[in-house]
Amino acid sequence: MSPQAPWLDQDPDAPFPPPDASPHLPEGLVALGGDLSPARLLNAYRHGVFPWYSPGQPILWWSPDPRMVFRTDGVRLSSRFRRSLRASAWVARADTAFGRVIERCADAPRPGQRGTWITPAMRSAYMRMHALGHAHSVEILAGPEPDAPLVGGIYGIALGRMFFGESMFSDASGGSKAALAALAAWLRGRGWPWIDAQVVNPHLLSLGAERIPRTRFLAALPALVDSPVSAGPWTAEFGAVPLRELSG
Repeated sequence: MSPQAPWLDQDPDAPFPPPDASPHLPEGLVALGGDLSPARLLNAYRHGVFPWYSPGQPILWWSPDPRMVFRTDGVRLSSRFRRSLRASAWVARADTAFGRVIERCADAPRPGQRGTWITPAMRSAYMRMHALGHAHSVEILAGPEPDAPLVGGIYGIALGRMFFGESMFSDASGGSKAALAALAAWLRGRGWPWIDAQVVNPHLLSLGAERIPRTRFLAALPALVDSPVSAGPWTAEFGAVPLRELSG
């Protein structure tokens, strides 16, 4: 880590450095330090910045270029997977098992990675954000019963009409894809255009994610995050969505 990397001010509402202000830093790294308080996290996401670091490191804050996003009408499911959904008993719900989703995301093995960046401090921080109505999960259950086994899920932060995806997992083949598709369909129906997927990833590209220039992403953010959408749980409005409805 470069000793010249800027450290954040103690004030959680203080501005983040411009993402291109320190060209000597690793691509996308904006700053380090600070904390994971709700005020700091809301400030970060509002400006297209997110925390991503490993145990033993200070908190690292990123704004990569290019940015990876899904259009909510652009999630791509294979014909084979869609056919499997037509006969599936899976059901999507929201905010009924946030703690379990983030735990499974933290425990899920990642090819090429040792350990997880979803540290205990990160889990606690996003659990606080969930309690405040800013962090949400979409869960895929094996059947319509509320206590049916969890087979996949996704979680992230919602601000205005922008969803910032953080992580997803599968405990059955296709569970994470189903969670992403269910989230995208629900957001699309409410006029939310994008799901932020953060960093370029071949698997996400195969599902329809797109690279866009950081300048375009940051220019679009203010109008989206400032949309008058209240924080709060999604459970009742989301309901229980049979995954066969997404097979068309």
